[in-house]
Amino acid sequence: MEAGWVKVYTSADFFKSELVRQVLIDHEIDAILINKQGFPYRIGEAEVYIHESNAQKAMGIIAENEL
Repeated sequence: MEAGWVKVYTSADFFKSELVRQVLIDHEIDAILINKQGFPYRIGEAEVYIHESNAQKAMGIIAENEL
């Protein structure tokens, strides 16, 4: 992971993490999803990262949308 990116969301539900990533992108915030779930059992977490300059805005969007 490059410097300057921060984790804003973590979930054991991959699809919920993808939903959060897409909502952030819809609000013009670059977001990436890192899937740390193991196969074939999907044990672990999926994490959403954004650039640190957008952290406050992203956290507000996540809270506002109850994601």
